[in-house]
Amino acid sequence: MLLWLMVSQAVKSDDGFIVENIQVNGLQRISAGTVYNYLPVNVGERFSQAQVATAISALFKTGFFKDITLEREGNTLIVNVVERPSIAKIVFEGNKDISSDDLLKALNNIGLSEGSVFNQQLLEKVEQELSRQYFSHGKYGLKIDTKVAKLTRNRVGVSIKISEGRVAKIKEINIIGGNTFDNETLQKNFELSPTNLLSFYTKDDQYSKQKLSADLERLRSFYLDRGYINFSVESTQVAITPDKKEIYVTVNVKEGDVFTLEKVKLSGNLVIDPEELIKLVHVGPGEIFSRKNATETSKAISDRLGDEGYVFANVNMVPEINDADKTVAMTFFVDPGKRVYVRHINMKGNTKTRDEVLRREMRQMESSWAATTQIERSKARLERLGYFEEVGVETPPVVGTADQIDVNYSVTEKPSGNLTAGVGFSQTQGIILNANIAQDNVFGSGKRINLAVNNSDVTTNYQFGFFDPYFTPDGVSLGYNLGYRSTDANQANISNYSTDVVNGGMNFGIPLNEFDSLQFNLDLKHTNINPASDSSTEVLDFIEEEGENFLTFSPSIGWTHDTLNRRIFPTRGGQQRLSALATVPGSDLQYYKLDYKQQHYFPIARDLTFSLSAEAAYGDGYGDTDSLPFFEHFFAGGVKSIRGFNDNTLGPRDSTDRPFGGAAKIIGSAQLFFPVPFVKEAKSVRLGTFLDAGKVSDRFNLNNMKFSAGLSGEWLSPFGAIAVSIAKPFNVDANDDEKNFQFSFGSGF
Repeated sequence: MLLWLMVSQAVKSDDGFIVENIQVNGLQRISAGTVYNYLPVNVGERFSQAQVATAISALFKTGFFKDITLEREGNTLIVNVVERPSIAKIVFEGNKDISSDDLLKALNNIGLSEGSVFNQQLLEKVEQELSRQYFSHGKYGLKIDTKVAKLTRNRVGVSIKISEGRVAKIKEINIIGGNTFDNETLQKNFELSPTNLLSFYTKDDQYSKQKLSADLERLRSFYLDRGYINFSVESTQVAITPDKKEIYVTVNVKEGDVFTLEKVKLSGNLVIDPEELIKLVHVGPGEIFSRKNATETSKAISDRLGDEGYVFANVNMVPEINDADKTVAMTFFVDPGKRVYVRHINMKGNTKTRDEVLRREMRQMESSWAATTQIERSKARLERLGYFEEVGVETPPVVGTADQIDVNYSVTEKPSGNLTAGVGFSQTQGIILNANIAQDNVFGSGKRINLAVNNSDVTTNYQFGFFDPYFTPDGVSLGYNLGYRSTDANQANISNYSTDVVNGGMNFGIPLNEFDSLQFNLDLKHTNINPASDSSTEVLDFIEEEGENFLTFSPSIGWTHDTLNRRIFPTRGGQQRLSALATVPGSDLQYYKLDYKQQHYFPIARDLTFSLSAEAAYGDGYGDTDSLPFFEHFFAGGVKSIRGFNDNTLGPRDSTDRPFGGAAKIIGSAQLFFPVPFVKEAKSVRLGTFLDAGKVSDRFNLNNMKFSAGLSGEWLSPFGAIAVSIAKPFNVDANDDEKNFQFSFGSGF
């Protein structure tokens, strides 16, 4: 009222006056143009007392000013303003559970941010918003103290001191109304859980509104997958104890009746042979209704249409519910849309790798119809090259068309060449000195060259290799290798002798299809055996019969079936390898070796992977060679084999009671891999539990198999690969050499 009287006296005339000029006083940050824009009068217009309230209200609504007065001086309208202060800085203290950046984003949503105009009324909203953020993290003992300090140049600083308090833990979860399933069964669908032994790691006893919403959706899916089509969550109650330390969650549900499928049909524009689509249907008449199976059917049909170029196809489930008969008639309505073609395939981010190296991995072709499977397979092949840290793909539609897309692949390159010199350690080999010059992507061509020098108590090794994965445009690979290797078997826990081997060879790889390939190797090898003064009878007898120097030419053939999702630390897919090697007649020694390996990975949760692996190998002599030469024997035991037993110690022994290896080997392992607790985004390290089994002998049999179980750790460190295991061997006998703790540093897995 006082302001109104002041303005009325300043303007004085009820008829008003013609405004010849407008003058604004008191501006600091706000421009005069902003005031002119909001003021409901312009120069040349009449301004009267009746417009005063409207003018002041319009300026106040901007939120920029805390005081406004209007005066008249002659025919000049004078606008006096006092600006609200701006926020120079917002500082948080005591926040640990939620970062300052996340809190600033939350306050920005309610209009409080650095650089904005300060409004005292927003402080109440600040407390409400911060409480909402912390309550969603289960912290109900929150205390907030907000202070505003005046600064120079009409600015203020906002200090928010937070006492987060302890997280309220879930004491009980009760699901009421479920008559078919008990409370324990239903709670298995929940991420939230009352406090248990693992809660310190999983945090599953910390209440979160978002987690509860997700749990309720999982509960709904649980019932819908079992035919309870009318299931509903009637209400939820979350109660907290007066000390704000414990939470009780109550969920009230209504199960309804079980519905079965009366009939299932396909309709719409069936651009693909209906007989082919029917094979993709996972539901059938007489079955209990399952939303999961129905959704899988819809996705399978949609994916199949996507492989035919209908990448924007819609397959809608249309259920007709008959409450009287408790049945559902399910119709899958197919709307394929237009067949979409790929205009261009674009590569981005490959600053070193040549464009052709990426394009030869493409399974989706330009100017052909888009196939979802081929686009994703092309992405997987780029990831498996090992040249890139990340690979992404986008399929934007071409502007101005309804039936074309571009496929854009983006890659983030990682160093593909290295010059390394280092020191490693193995319990068997001792200190390992190594130097390695390797380039996996020479000049961006995709070819690989490596020169390696390794020296340890067991081996001295010099190797040179070259590999071209696309020797021909069809993907036939070609490689060469030359090397020298000196081995002291005695230092490797094996019978006392040493060997010097010079080898050279070449190899070819021929792709059979997307997942299968054949490998052909041609190797020429010269082997020299050096017996020791106390070598075993078996070694000396072999030398007496066959000699000490051997030249062998051994071609080999192998088959590989590979569906692993990545080369290092895979999480799904599998790999099978079958190989056969034999020296040709005329070689100084005549023998053959067969080997089969398989490994499969099964993702059972977001961070859990189950793995099964096995290997079976056998060798023997032929022609003038009675048996497999002892220096070609198979061995087992160690961190890369059957853990809990010392390296190479399982199997037959020689006359000096040292491990001698055997002509047959069979090993297997079951492992569960999981991430390192409290370490986020650790892609180069993993832990696991395992059960190993196997044996080495002179012939295949499953008698006296050795077993072990324990924990393992693997880390691709900047200094080399590290493998660690703690294992407990079973059915140990007097000849077995136990080694509960084993590790290897500086060699690959």
